[in-house]
Amino acid sequence: MTKENVCKHKSILEISEKMPCEEKLYDVADLFKVFGDCTRIKIIYGLFESELCVNHIAQLLNMTQSAISHQLKTLKDARLVTSRREGKEIYYALADKHIKNIFEQGYKHICEKE
Repeated sequence: MTKENVCKHKSILEISEKMPCEEKLYDVADLFKVFGDCTRIKIIYGLFESELCVNHIAQLLNMTQSAISHQLKTLKDARLVTSRREGKEIYYALADKHIKNIFEQGYKHICEKE
């Protein structure tokens, strides 16, 4: 075997020691599942631009307020959006800048030319 054919890699033990715990890996998998729905992606994209109430999101996506509220609950449970009340209206916003970064990285990835 020549030097070029020798596999240069870290030992399995080194890799194993750096692997996050199983619970955290499941949490990451659950986070990415939330991004697996086009309606939720559209809501997130809308929230890039501005804080929005349910009615405005429903108008933007041409959907019922009930359908939007259902998706917002999923996004809120995943800690991707936050809400605040102003009078009778509840306004939603992205929870933090990481959300936009995750989306932008995914979008860049699918737009790359092979």
